[in-house]
Amino acid sequence: MPSGKVKWYDAEKGFGFVSRDDGGDVYLPSSALPTGVTTVKAGTRVEFGVAEGRRGEQALSVRLLEPPPSVARALRPAAAEMEVIVEDLIKLLDDLQDGFRRGRYPERAQGRQVAALLRKVAENLEA
Repeated sequence: MPSGKVKWYDAEKGFGFVSRDDGGDVYLPSSALPTGVTTVKAGTRVEFGVAEGRRGEQALSVRLLEPPPSVARALRPAAAEMEVIVEDLIKLLDDLQDGFRRGRYPERAQGRQVAALLRKVAENLEA
Protein backbone atom coordinates (compact mmCIF):
# COMPACT_ATOMS: atom_id res chain seq x y z
CA MET A 1 0.00 0.00 0.00
CA PRO A 2 1.52 3.38 -0.97
CA SER A 3 2.32 5.95 1.66
CA GLY A 4 3.27 9.61 1.74
CA LYS A 5 2.71 12.98 3.36
CA VAL A 6 -0.17 15.36 2.90
CA LYS A 7 1.14 18.19 0.73
CA TRP A 8 -1.87 20.38 1.41
CA TYR A 9 -5.58 19.96 2.13
CA ASP A 10 -8.41 22.51 2.01
CA ALA A 11 -11.44 21.41 4.05
CA GLU A 12 -13.66 24.12 2.50
CA LYS A 13 -12.92 22.90 -1.02
CA GLY A 14 -12.96 19.27 0.08
CA PHE A 15 -9.70 18.13 -1.49
CA GLY A 16 -5.94 18.33 -1.43
CA PHE A 17 -2.85 16.41 -2.53
CA VAL A 18 -0.53 13.79 -1.06
CA SER A 19 3.16 13.58 -2.00
CA ARG A 20 3.97 9.91 -2.47
CA ASP A 21 7.12 8.52 -0.84
CA ASP A 22 8.06 6.97 -4.17
CA GLY A 23 7.57 10.25 -6.06
CA GLY A 24 4.66 12.15 -7.53
CA ASP A 25 1.47 13.66 -6.18
CA VAL A 26 -1.91 12.02 -5.69
CA TYR A 27 -5.28 13.81 -5.58
CA LEU A 28 -6.90 13.53 -2.12
CA PRO A 29 -10.71 13.93 -2.11
CA SER A 30 -12.60 14.35 1.16
CA SER A 31 -14.43 11.06 0.47
CA ALA A 32 -11.13 9.18 0.90
CA LEU A 33 -10.58 10.43 4.47
CA PRO A 34 -11.32 8.05 7.37
CA THR A 35 -14.77 8.22 8.94
CA GLY A 36 -15.04 11.17 11.32
CA VAL A 37 -12.00 12.98 9.89
CA THR A 38 -12.92 16.21 8.13
CA THR A 39 -9.49 17.69 7.55
CA VAL A 40 -5.80 16.77 7.61
CA LYS A 41 -2.80 19.00 8.16
CA ALA A 42 0.08 19.36 5.76
CA GLY A 43 2.88 16.95 6.65
CA THR A 44 0.61 14.26 8.13
CA ARG A 45 1.84 10.78 7.16
CA VAL A 46 -0.79 8.64 5.46
CA GLU A 47 -1.26 5.28 3.74
CA PHE A 48 -3.73 5.03 0.90
CA GLY A 49 -4.99 3.00 -2.02
CA VAL A 50 -4.68 4.43 -5.51
CA ALA A 51 -7.15 4.50 -8.39
CA GLU A 52 -6.89 6.14 -11.77
CA GLY A 53 -9.28 9.08 -11.89
CA ARG A 54 -10.30 11.47 -14.67
CA ARG A 55 -7.29 13.68 -14.02
CA GLY A 56 -4.73 11.18 -12.80
CA GLU A 57 -4.11 9.18 -9.66
CA GLN A 58 -6.56 9.55 -6.81
CA ALA A 59 -6.18 8.39 -3.20
CA LEU A 60 -8.68 5.89 -1.81
CA SER A 61 -9.23 4.63 1.75
CA VAL A 62 -6.71 6.90 3.44
CA ARG A 63 -5.34 5.73 6.78
CA LEU A 64 -3.61 8.23 9.07
CA LEU A 65 -0.23 6.89 10.22
CA GLU A 66 0.30 9.70 12.72
CA PRO A 67 -2.45 10.94 14.97
CA PRO A 68 -3.28 14.58 14.32
CA PRO A 69 -1.62 16.93 16.82
CA SER A 70 -3.83 17.93 19.73
CA VAL A 71 -4.54 21.64 19.87
CA ALA A 72 -5.82 21.27 23.42
CA ARG A 73 -2.56 19.60 24.50
CA ALA A 74 -0.52 22.42 22.98
CA LEU A 75 -2.58 25.09 24.74
CA ARG A 76 -2.90 23.53 28.18
CA PRO A 77 -1.00 25.08 31.11
CA ALA A 78 2.38 23.79 32.25
CA ALA A 79 2.41 21.17 35.01
CA ALA A 80 3.73 23.72 37.53
CA GLU A 81 0.77 26.00 36.78
CA MET A 82 -1.66 23.08 37.11
CA GLU A 83 -0.19 22.29 40.54
CA VAL A 84 -1.21 25.74 41.79
CA ILE A 85 -4.65 25.49 40.17
CA VAL A 86 -5.31 22.06 41.72
CA GLU A 87 -4.13 23.30 45.13
CA ASP A 88 -6.57 26.23 44.94
CA LEU A 89 -9.32 23.86 43.78
CA ILE A 90 -8.75 21.62 46.80
CA LYS A 91 -9.07 24.62 49.15
CA LEU A 92 -12.27 25.67 47.37
CA LEU A 93 -13.72 22.16 47.64
CA ASP A 94 -12.78 22.02 51.34
CA ASP A 95 -14.82 25.20 51.89
CA LEU A 96 -17.75 23.62 50.06
CA GLN A 97 -17.44 20.51 52.21
CA ASP A 98 -17.76 22.62 55.37
CA GLY A 99 -21.02 24.05 54.04
CA PHE A 100 -22.35 20.60 53.21
CA ARG A 101 -21.51 19.42 56.75
CA ARG A 102 -23.72 22.23 58.01
CA GLY A 103 -26.51 21.08 55.69
CA ARG A 104 -26.19 23.92 53.17
CA TYR A 105 -25.53 23.99 49.47
CA PRO A 106 -23.40 26.82 48.11
CA GLU A 107 -25.01 29.92 46.65
CA ARG A 108 -25.92 29.53 42.98
CA ALA A 109 -23.14 31.89 41.77
CA GLN A 110 -20.51 30.06 43.81
CA GLY A 111 -21.79 26.71 42.54
CA ARG A 112 -21.49 27.89 38.93
CA GLN A 113 -17.93 29.10 39.52
CA VAL A 114 -16.88 25.80 41.07
CA ALA A 115 -18.53 23.81 38.28
CA ALA A 116 -16.81 25.92 35.60
CA LEU A 117 -13.44 25.49 37.33
CA LEU A 118 -13.94 21.71 37.60
CA ARG A 119 -14.79 21.52 33.88
CA LYS A 120 -11.69 23.52 32.94
CA VAL A 121 -9.41 21.35 35.07
CA ALA A 122 -11.00 18.22 33.56
CA GLU A 123 -10.41 19.54 30.01
CA ASN A 124 -6.73 20.14 30.80
CA LEU A 125 -6.35 16.67 32.34
CA GLU A 126 -7.99 14.97 29.33
CA ALA A 127 -5.90 16.81 26.72
